[in-house]
Amino acid sequence: MSPVLETRKLCKSFGALVVAQNIDFRLAPGDRHALIGPNGAGKTTFVNMLTGALPPSSGAILLGGEEVTRVPQSARVRRGLGRTFQVTTLFRSLPVLDNVALGIAERKGVAKRMWAPASSHKDIIEESESLLAALGIADDAATRVADLPYGKQRLVEIAIALGLKPKVLLLDEPAAGVPSHESERILSTLEKLPSGIAILIIEHDMDLVFRFARRITVLVQGAVLVEGTPEEIARDKRVHQVYLGEQTHA
Repeated sequence: MSPVLETRKLCKSFGALVVAQNIDFRLAPGDRHALIGPNGAGKTTFVNMLTGALPPSSGAILLGGEEVTRVPQSARVRRGLGRTFQVTTLFRSLPVLDNVALGIAERKGVAKRMWAPASSHKDIIEESESLLAALGIADDAATRVADLPYGKQRLVEIAIALGLKPKVLLLDEPAAGVPSHESERILSTLEKLPSGIAILIIEHDMDLVFRFARRITVLVQGAVLVEGTPEEIARDKRVHQVYLGEQTHA
């Protein structure tokens, strides 16, 4: 199956500091993939290059078979690349529904022309409500984001990303800062996402990684150490030496 997202020999340097080295990566439609590695491994740099937030020094990025290496972030979103962030980037003073509606309005190209709240548009509000229902947070539609538990804030961010109708969804530490009882809800939500969306999670919670991912890429010092199934990664002695240790839950 042709990859929906691919990198070829992707490199990034800041002067003499090399933070990404010849990264070859493929994500097929419907994949459930995790990117792991110790702090400083270059995971966030890699994702920032995928989204266009950071230009690579060399190499190529392909989205849907077309090269997007120098394409702006907004154009990549329109081509089907969605992302959540390690720290939520929500409008905390607005209700949940308006946060999601604004994302949908952006996709439809009407956000900049709207003086009234995005949710005043019938088609947008209906789509927003449908997304919230699918993620199990419909009852929170009128609640200010600032008044939500952090785990639910992460779900709102996922709803916004899904509102962009992505073909690829990049989730940057979806369980970061979330209490263990709420991370279970996030895992349950991820498992219910549309099967056709290719999902890449960047995560330190190894329990979540090994329960969610079908394949795992281990990044160390800006380079791919190994890629494989969760079972293969759990057995790999090199991975234990550089990262997993006692964290393995497989």
